[in-house]
Formats: sequence, structure tokens, C-alpha cells
Amino acid sequence: MRAGKPILLGLAALLAVAAGAPAMAQPLQLPGAQPFNAPGTHQAAPPAAGGAVPPRPPSLPALKIAGEETILGKALHHNGNQGAATFEKLGEGYGLKLSLDGYQTANLVEPCAVSLGDAPVPVTGLGKPAGVPRYRLEAPVCPLVFDVLDGAFLVIEPAEPCVVAAAQCRVDPRGLWGPEQGIVAAQAKVIERARGAAERALRDGYRTLTAKANAVDQRTLAREQAGFSGEREMICRDFQREGQYGFCAARITEARAAELRARLGLHTEPKQAAKPRPRPAPPKPAPLSLTPTQ
Repeated sequence: MRAGKPILLGLAALLAVAAGAPAMAQPLQLPGAQPFNAPGTHQAAPPAAGGAVPPRPPSLPALKIAGEETILGKALHHNGNQGAATFEKLGEGYGLKLSLDGYQTANLVEPCAVSLGDAPVPVTGLGKPAGVPRYRLEAPVCPLVFDVLDGAFLVIEPAEPCVVAAAQCRVDPRGLWGPEQGIVAAQAKVIERARGAAERALRDGYRTLTAKANAVDQRTLAREQAGFSGEREMICRDFQREGQYGFCAARITEARAAELRARLGLHTEPKQAAKPRPRPAPPKPAPLSLTPTQ
């Protein structure tokens, strides 16, 4: 009789352990939590609300690009002190009255001048391939192409100086045509602020273009950005009192920032602010009526 008791107790202990094993394997789960994965399985991530987010288009601060109205009827000079040019309205288009200073072809130290006449020569609009208005002047003695900037224009063609055989004069219209020194001096503070804004717009444009480019194009953009300062110096080195006022550098920087916006396919004109709606007039008070007393 005594020998049977240990066997019964051992069977009971094994049954108790087997019954309690699953309960010990279940971890604690808080109310509202995600259910635990079964062993050997992976839980999929919850789907994103609204599906995949499309890439945002490039967003840059508004860059105001001046148009033809900033040079219309104003006297402009090559490098601020040579020759004379006036951009004028002609019917539905524009014209340019131009006089060029140069040097005699037989003696390059003797000055000479070439005038395209007293009347403005019609110009042909070429759109905005570099983000600013571009025009072509079809003058037989010296055809040229120029970009309209803020209070100035930049002559980008011809590729070489023009030789006017009839006047035996060699002229080079390339570079910036802007106002004379007195006008620039009066705008010194405005020019300084404009240059700061143009520098920021230039950096933003390069950064945005670089982010969209592949590795090869990124290297090209880096070289282009590094070379811009030297290019600007070449254009502006002969502009009158440039070291003091920086008029030419401000305009060339604005032009390059506009070109980068054009390459990004962005508009350069800021949106016009919506006109405030007129407030309705307050209702007029009703006239006070007095009732005579009896």
C-alpha cells in the first residue's frame, strides 16, 4: 500500500505542470495594444493614411524681375559713362536710339563715335530664354542682342567688337548699360539691399537645382557656381564707381538668379496681392420720431 502513493503523486505533478505550461508562455498584453505575433511570423506595417505622398515641387521665395518699364525713356550709358542709349516705345513694340563710343581702326588710341541715327531703331522681342526680357537690334553696322534688367540692359551679342568701315571706327557695345554716376549714387541704399536679396536668391536657386540633378550635373553646377564670381567681375570691372556702389554686380546677380528660376521652370514674377474687399457701410440709424403728448 505504501508503494503506490509516490506513483500517484508523481502523475499528478506531471499533469499539473503540463496544464500550467501554456499559461506561463503567454506574455502580458495591455488593453488596446496590438496583438502579439505568433512565433515565426512577421507583422506587416500599418498602411499609411492617404497612400504615398507625392514629391513637393520646388518652392523658392518670389523673385521680382523688372521689365521694360524700368528703362523706358531713360538715358543709359555703356559702363555708366560711355555712349548713349534710350529705350523707347514704338507703336505696339519698342525701339532703341543708340550712339556708340570707340576707337579708330587705324589708331586704337584715337576716340571715335558711331550713331545709329536720331530716330530709334526697332527691336525684336525674343521672349525670356534666360528669365528676363531679351531683344535683338537689327542694325546693319552693329547688330546686337541685349537683356533688359532693372534700370539697365546687358548686351550679350555680338561675340566680337564691331568695325564700322564707313566711319573707320571700332566699337564694342558688350557689357552693362546703366545710368550715370549721380543717379546710381542716389540709389546706393536700394542697390545694397537689392544685391543682398539677389545673392540669397542665387544660392537658393543653385541649391534647388543641385538637389534635382544627378552626380554628373551636380559637378557641372558646382563649377558654374564657382565661376560666376569671376564672370561677374569681368563684366563689371569697368563700370563707373562699381567698387563704391556695386550697381553692376547687383544687376548681374539678379539676372543669374532669374536664369536659374527659368531653368527650374518657375515663374519669376510674384503673385499680386488680392485687393481687399470694401467694407459694407454701417446701417444708418432709424430717424427718431417724437410722439406729441396729450
